[in-house]
Amino acid sequence: MRFIIVGAGRVGMRTARVLREEDHEVVLVEPQRARVERLAEEGFTVVEGDGSDEEVLLDLDLDSADGLAALTGDLTVNFVACMIAKAHDCRTVLRADSDYREYVVRKYSQDVDEVVYPERLGAVVAKNALLGGNIHAIADISPTVQLVELTVTESSPVRGYTLSEVELPADARLLGFGKAGGRMNLPEPDQSLELGDRVIVIADYDVLQDVRQLVVGQTAPVAAAGGV
Repeated sequence: MRFIIVGAGRVGMRTARVLREEDHEVVLVEPQRARVERLAEEGFTVVEGDGSDEEVLLDLDLDSADGLAALTGDLTVNFVACMIAKAHDCRTVLRADSDYREYVVRKYSQDVDEVVYPERLGAVVAKNALLGGNIHAIADISPTVQLVELTVTESSPVRGYTLSEVELPADARLLGFGKAGGRMNLPEPDQSLELGDRVIVIADYDVLQDVRQLVVGQTAPVAAAGGV
């Protein structure tokens, strides 16, 4: 597949490297000459220019591209690039620069297929390092919803129960299940929860503590509520 990435900063470069490792064709657009030269030395196809400039993007043959990711630190550049790309039937991904703007773009923009806020993931990783133990935040889906991985301990109230017997709070859903040391898979009702097994749950922050106590038990460290 062929992808265009606008912005070759930290996020753009990491995305480009991952795509190239998976044998996709990648074209980068970057205004800073030093970065352009460095990317060219690494073997990337890179165009020096403003990613919000219509002529720059049209010269890249948008009609043959499968998607465009606008990953600069400038929300205006990202939004304009996505609008132009959407007009040429490209899948569009926009990098937001704050929680609020992520929310607004998701809600109101018809020209953006996906919105990412990389700083949120970095904060989640730091939070996991601080918490340790049997609770790991995977992602903050929104300011009020989190995706977490929980590990069954000896004090878990649901230890020995099957998944069909576990009653999570109304604002929580079980999305994945993995036996201790095994791979994570889709949950099946007759699977039993034993020591070291893991579950992935999506839950509203208001019920996260209840979910933790149910799956992990009273030994769980308590995380600060709220988005990151």
